[in-house]
Amino acid sequence: MSRHLRAAAAVAAAAVLGVAACTAALPGIPSGTPTTVTPQTPPPGTTGLDSFYKQSLAWKDCYSGDQCAWLTVPVDYADPSGATVRLAVLKAPATGSRKGALLFNPGGPGGSAVDYVAEAPDQVLDPAVRRSYDLIGLDPRGVGHSSPITCYSGRQLDGFLALDPTPSSPAEEQRLATADEAFAQACGRNAGALLAHVSTVDAARDMDILRATLGEPKLNYLGKSYGTFLGATYAGLFPTLVGRFVLDGVVPPELTNEQLNLGQAAGFELATRAWAASCVESGACPLGTTVEEVMQGLRDLLAQLDQAPLTKTGDPSVPLLTEGWASMGVGYAMYDQGLWAQLDDALTAVVDNHDGSKLMDMADAYADRKAGGTYTDNIMQVIYAVNCLDRPDTASLADHERQATEAEKVAPTWGKYLMWSSLPCVYWPVKATNPPHKITAAGSGLIVVIGTTRDPATPYAWSVLLHKELANNTLITYAGDGHTAYMRSNSCVDNAVDAYYTKGTPPTADLHC
Repeated sequence: MSRHLRAAAAVAAAAVLGVAACTAALPGIPSGTPTTVTPQTPPPGTTGLDSFYKQSLAWKDCYSGDQCAWLTVPVDYADPSGATVRLAVLKAPATGSRKGALLFNPGGPGGSAVDYVAEAPDQVLDPAVRRSYDLIGLDPRGVGHSSPITCYSGRQLDGFLALDPTPSSPAEEQRLATADEAFAQACGRNAGALLAHVSTVDAARDMDILRATLGEPKLNYLGKSYGTFLGATYAGLFPTLVGRFVLDGVVPPELTNEQLNLGQAAGFELATRAWAASCVESGACPLGTTVEEVMQGLRDLLAQLDQAPLTKTGDPSVPLLTEGWASMGVGYAMYDQGLWAQLDDALTAVVDNHDGSKLMDMADAYADRKAGGTYTDNIMQVIYAVNCLDRPDTASLADHERQATEAEKVAPTWGKYLMWSSLPCVYWPVKATNPPHKITAAGSGLIVVIGTTRDPATPYAWSVLLHKELANNTLITYAGDGHTAYMRSNSCVDNAVDAYYTKGTPPTADLHC
């Protein structure tokens, strides 16, 4: 959700499964045979959109056993007769007796659902659910294969991500502001008219057009991380069209930039302390022998890299392991406890041998970057385009400084880093259109909300908050580490979600796993 610590379920899953999230190259989708589906009546409030709702998707075989198509939607829903944009859709057909379609969003904003469903469908849904549903990946507008917003070249993005993320003097603050303003201006120059129309509301309205073209009377959905924000927004717009909905690792639509950044700072602090305890328990932690020593040692190490970056990165295209790159590598490990031993090794190499190559590898994995400077998707750029439209409360440079100072008291390791992360939105070339607001989705079907107690990117308190506000929902609490819970090794969570999707059986009220 910030410059570096995005909330994307695919990050953790890729690390655990050995699957490179968002890396498959989608073949050009040729014209196929339009599919006839049961016509769906456009819902109220969709005047002028009949042609979009009644379009037929022309599916064509792609990948191995999947089908691909293009969905056409208006660029500006206020002007449906104007320009249009095509969105990439991928379908992994049900492997057994089909009940319907289930739409998946892995998070971000900016994660490619098309790539993720193409590469790892059996890691998105349990085999029992896969037998019952066509798994659908839709790349939201501006994301992945759907007219991707790209502001910078790979080399330029390298420089942007290497910036000092925690300025500690007026001169450093101004350098960061200048760089963030340049990035925002580049987005304005290169993204075109679509830049003003990639809000979460726009993406949610696209989802309903897709629902209709799939012939689904209601939308079945699995959203992880930012995908919960997208799903909740859909539920608020179209409550009576909510089918079997699961929102895992919640981002409440009512959060301001300051609240979101502060919440993530506290979440990453909690997760980092859990890693520190594990590191100490290993008996070979390179940063100390107590949790407090390790936490301080990590802060000291990042400060040292700010002043004297390492020259050994393992990648000639990145001459220096800066604080920015190192923070990204450390943050990557917080998404899944399966990465903690890898982080221990990377930090040992830094401390003992001044070798930053392993930590740079982790930063690359987080950024979906290949050695040499090639990025496999546009998530590290489009994330700003979405967030800056969704939250109009972005503060000034002076307010960012105040917020960073205050956040450091709550989260001494991650506070400054996260609070400075939304600075590009101060200079964004288009105005925000989707102000934070509470969503009750009165009249919806049952929505299953899942929260993980030590989730770094989407703190558990956020799941509790949405649970209190949605009119018809139930909360599953997973007491554990890492980002999101479903299909991440907890059978209690998995069984409850699987039963809901396959049988319509609601999870036990206030289920704790």
